[in-house]
Amino acid sequence: MVNVAMTIAGSDSGGGAGIQADLKTFQELGVFGTSAITAVTAQNTHGVTAIQAMEPKIISAQIKAVTEDFTVKAIKTGMLFSAEIIHAVADSIRDTGIPLVVDPVMIAKGGASLLHDEAVEALKSVLLPLAAVVTPNIPEAEVLTGLTIKTDKDIEAAAGHILALGAKAVVIKGGHRQDAAFAEDVFMSKVGTKFSVRSSWVNTKDTHGTGCTYAAALSAFLANGEKLEDAVVSAKHFIHAAIEDGLTIGGGHGPTNHWAYGHRIKNEKLIEGVAIIG
Repeated sequence: MVNVAMTIAGSDSGGGAGIQADLKTFQELGVFGTSAITAVTAQNTHGVTAIQAMEPKIISAQIKAVTEDFTVKAIKTGMLFSAEIIHAVADSIRDTGIPLVVDPVMIAKGGASLLHDEAVEALKSVLLPLAAVVTPNIPEAEVLTGLTIKTDKDIEAAAGHILALGAKAVVIKGGHRQDAAFAEDVFMSKVGTKFSVRSSWVNTKDTHGTGCTYAAALSAFLANGEKLEDAVVSAKHFIHAAIEDGLTIGGGHGPTNHWAYGHRIKNEKLIEGVAIIG
């Protein structure tokens, strides 16, 4: 039996992030991918040049069509764009009982805003309380909490703040802490579990879609039956391989390599560079 996951996110015409990255990741991890498109973007490795949001009712219809027919084991949200869309998504999934991974996408790699300012409050009040896990990077965690994050203690404080908003668990990704010795992600849950997952830095500009891909991998591992804590570690392995074995395509911030993890497994190549702390 094939497990099914769903992504609710925007379309990236460049293929490195959004729906395209999520479906590639699901496929690589043996999960059948379904989707609800929230917006269409015109973008490439240089940035976003246009965005057209979908009507909330058609987003709700997509979600209903999928969840009524498929046994969905995990749902991942990405770019939601507006408060109206966030409310439509929350209303559509609230009673499904399906584990929800919230990637609070706010800013594209090229700097374009992918979430209206008024949508942040809706994200915090309506969607985060439904989340099995939230996966912000440091700038996103700062917006969600209103805190400045510079130190390990700041990260713990921000994680606690996000848990207080209703999420069952949070992973604050450390890829923006360039002064740190490692790219370190911190996991905390409401039941008191806490640990960090470290990976070595990779010298590359090709990091477009890393947040989408990480959250999609986490969702896929959950759909395949891994416990949340194990899925967090597995997803770190997936995204580290995707960054390390880069594709070097496009003239700007290129996409990660969604094939890398599978190729390493197939060739029995040791996946290195990731360590669990705590």
